Amino acid sequence: MPRLSSLPSPSSPAPEVAEPARPRGTPQPAMRYALRAGPSAIDGLGVFAEEAIPARRKIGEMRGVSISVREARRRAKGRARVHIVEVSETRAVDATDSPEPMRNINHSCAPNAVLRIRQGRVEFYALRDIETGEEITCHYGDSHHEGRLRCRCGAPNCSGKL
Repeated sequence: MPRLSSLPSPSSPAPEVAEPARPRGTPQPAMRYALRAGPSAIDGLGVFAEEAIPARRKIGEMRGVSISVREARRRAKGRARVHIVEVSETRAVDATDSPEPMRNINHSCAPNAVLRIRQGRVEFYALRDIETGEEITCHYGDSHHEGRLRCRCGAPNCSGKL
């Protein structure tokens, strides 16, 4: 599972976009753009843009249950698919049972999005313009696979393992 210490950072931070006022206490939607989960050429299900996404914009968040890192590592053992991200030294987000498509973002050695941890949230930002129909990917960084899982991203610069 991705760890905060290994997240790539773009050359400049994603700009904040003014949004319509929302009643106080109302959560923002998990997705800022229309997305869908569907079969991926990389692995299993992936997340696909249903509309164009401009570079450096927040795509959305992976939401789930907040659990301890210890419990996250216990849950990850033996799973073929892991939808857990550590957000701090002690907390993690488990999106295994989340209905949101963001939990299906696949790894790529040449990603078009970056995963960022902000205030305990797992957020994804576009690194470049993303076209309608394109699969959204991010570089996982350190994961529980510890280099034992074969990477299937197909990128020219693919490291060959996760």
